[in-house]
Amino acid sequence: MTTEIITKYFPNLSDKQIEQFAMLPSLYADWNSKINVISRKDIDSLMLHHVLHSLAIAKFTTFKAGTKIIDVGTGGGFPGIPLAILYPEVDFFLVDSIGKKIKVVEAVASSLGLENVRCQQIRSEQIREKFDFVVSRAVCLLPDFMKMTRHLVSSKHKNAVMNGVLYLKGGNIRGEIAPLGNSAVVCNIDDYFTEDYFAEKYVVYVAV
Repeated sequence: MTTEIITKYFPNLSDKQIEQFAMLPSLYADWNSKINVISRKDIDSLMLHHVLHSLAIAKFTTFKAGTKIIDVGTGGGFPGIPLAILYPEVDFFLVDSIGKKIKVVEAVASSLGLENVRCQQIRSEQIREKFDFVVSRAVCLLPDFMKMTRHLVSSKHKNAVMNGVLYLKGGNIRGEIAPLGNSAVVCNIDDYFTEDYFAEKYVVYVAV
């Protein structure tokens, strides 16, 4: 699966962005053969299961130039790397507690020429910097994630939606977010993308 799955939903990409997205399968296949950051069964479906999935956040909201976003528990670089390609004027900080994963993310970002991405092996609890949004993909239960990352969100808003957490999650999300009350907004990804893979997958937004 090539970039058609991306341009289908994001038709206004520049040639450079299309080229960057097109580089992802070979970059991740190469790195995954050395350091396993993506499950073997998923590597052949990278563009659908990882790249397009990450970009669901961009269907929920867009980010103004100069917005600061931290991807906590980035793993192999998702959702941060695809979002950084889509938003070259937005600053991304990709963090993970596992060093070998950050090694892969740094190498991928460098190969893509992403000057808006920086990476670090660090736990979210150790970070004192402030960001407009925290993004992540199913690191843990959302109420627990909120406790880990709430301190990272700036009180100064510049985007159409208030600063907060944008979380990609699947399955029975309603029970999981019940402790958050009415503060969590749940959006079905299959409202954005028609592929069967996105059934029961969600973007959850929590304003902070």
